[in-house]
Amino acid sequence: MNTRIHEILKKYPSELLDEWLVALNASGVRRDALMKEGELRDQCAEFLRLLTRAVEQGNIHDTTTPAYASVRELLERLSRSRSLQGFSPGETATFIFSLKQPLFGRLRGEFTKDAQVVADELWAATVLLDKLGLYTTEVHQRTREEVIVRQQQEMMELSTPVVALWDRIVALPLIGTLDSGRTQTVMETLLQRIVETGAEIAIIDITGVPTVDTLTAQHLIKTVTATRLMGAECVISGIRPQIAQTIVHLGVDLSDVVTKSSLASAFSWALKRLNQTIGTGPRAAPTKG
Repeated sequence: MNTRIHEILKKYPSELLDEWLVALNASGVRRDALMKEGELRDQCAEFLRLLTRAVEQGNIHDTTTPAYASVRELLERLSRSRSLQGFSPGETATFIFSLKQPLFGRLRGEFTKDAQVVADELWAATVLLDKLGLYTTEVHQRTREEVIVRQQQEMMELSTPVVALWDRIVALPLIGTLDSGRTQTVMETLLQRIVETGAEIAIIDITGVPTVDTLTAQHLIKTVTATRLMGAECVISGIRPQIAQTIVHLGVDLSDVVTKSSLASAFSWALKRLNQTIGTGPRAAPTKG
C-alpha cells in the first residue's frame, strides 16, 4: 500500500500539483489579499515533494514517525502563518483535504481493473490526508490560543500603569477585577517602578474596582507586604462606604494598612509623610470698583 501511493505521487507530481491548485481555487480558500497564487503553488509543490519522500520511507498509517518530521514542520509553519493571517481552521485544513480529489482520481485511473486495490488505496490515502489535515487544525488552534494569551498579558500590563505623582510618590490606579494572574502582574509592575523611581510611598487606588471579596483583599495585602519589603510605604485609596462595610463583614484585617477614601486624600497624606508641600502661586489682587 505504501509503495502504490508512493508510485502515484512520484509518477504524477506535475499533474497532481496542477489538479490540486484547481481544487484549492475552487474551494475559495485562497484570498488574493492574503495569499498570491505563486505563493500557494510553491507551498503545494513543497508539500508534495516532502510527502512523496515520507510515504516512501515511513508507515503510511503513522504520521508521527521521524519519516514525516519534515512534513509536520512544513504544515506547522503554514498553519501558524495562516492562523496569524486570519484564515479559519477549516480553510487551513482544506489545504490538505483538497488534495484528496486529484489523488483519488489518479489512484482510480491507475488501478481501475482491481476494485479491491482501489478501495484499499483510497482508504489508506484518506487516513493519511485526514491525519495531516487534523494536524493543521491543532496547530492553528494552538497558535490562536497563544495569541490570545499574549494579548491578555499585554492588556493586563496596559491596565496596570504606575504613575509618578510626585517626587518619591507613585500611584497605581486599578480598574476591574483582581485575580491571581493580574495580581502577579500588578505586583511585579509596581515593585519594578519603585526600584526605577526610588519611590518611598506607593498609592494603590481601587476606586475602579467594582467589588472586593476575600480573595481580592488577600491580593491587596500581598501587594502591600511586597511593597514594604522593598522599603516603601503603601496606601490604599478609593475605600468607598460599601467596600468598607464588605471588608468588615468579611473579617479582613487591614488595621496595619493606611487606607483613604480618595486618591486626593492619599496623595495629601503621602506629602505630609514626606514633609513636602505643594506651593501655591500669589493670589491676584482684588479688582476695585
